[in-house]
Amino acid sequence: MPPPHSTTRVRLHPLGDAALLVELGTRLDTSVNTRAIALAAALKKRRDVRQALAGCASVTVYFDPDQTTHEALGSAIRRLAIRRPPLDEPGRLHRIPVVYDGPDLDAVSSTLGLPAGQIVELHTRAIYRVFVVGFVPGWAYLGPLPEVLELPRRSVPRTQVPAGSVAIAGQMTGIYPLPTPGGWHLIGRTSVRVFLPDSDPPCLLRAGDRVKFFAAER
Repeated sequence: MPPPHSTTRVRLHPLGDAALLVELGTRLDTSVNTRAIALAAALKKRRDVRQALAGCASVTVYFDPDQTTHEALGSAIRRLAIRRPPLDEPGRLHRIPVVYDGPDLDAVSSTLGLPAGQIVELHTRAIYRVFVVGFVPGWAYLGPLPEVLELPRRSVPRTQVPAGSVAIAGQMTGIYPLPTPGGWHLIGRTSVRVFLPDSDPPCLLRAGDRVKFFAAER
């Protein structure tokens, strides 16, 4: 009998002389993301690996070229990638209050042909997974967004978005942790701070965590 996930397609791409990009899939899928996180954790234990960073459906691996090669590490990665991820406890669940009065809410409502109240109901119904943290410190890519709420990014990004803004774009939703430029649709705001520079770790949300939004009073 073949091992679990033996048919999983793993694509390896060299990144310079001492790094590899490992692609595990192309879809926004929680099971693929779980495998990416597990693979990164396994690779970090290897003496020839300097760092392994999990993405939504990939892992970027930085290795010591004095200890291994692209080919040797690639073979090890393929063996690790077909293993079934350990059945860990689900990530921490964060309940985050949102005031749904964002400057783009009416435009989103018009574009989608849905009342604002239904957009709020749909956005708060799902429990989102933290797929990856990046872009700016504390920014967590949360998904999948309900398909009916999917929109491309704004055609003209804002030069500055206030911290705490709750936004949607594509298959994702997220919270802007800092005042920063951004092209997502702003549908609300939260008082919860997701970037805490004086804390260790400084990011409230971590890969594998879960987020449940709920509507709050203004």
